Amino acid sequence: MLKIKKIALGILILLNIVVLSGQIWPENAPPFASMVNIIFLISSLLFFIIIFTVEKFKK
Repeated sequence: MLKIKKIALGILILLNIVVLSGQIWPENAPPFASMVNIIFLISSLLFFIIIFTVEKFKK
């Protein structure tokens, strides 16, 4: 499970970098930037929901 968490966090960090660069330099944002932003927000939400529910059931 720890390896999956690290991979998921790595993907989220990569998506975050793309989203942040689009916010800092909007004129250089790729045409798919809005889709990456939506994917990042949904995947972050799912990741945190899964992490919190798994931790809750472990206790």
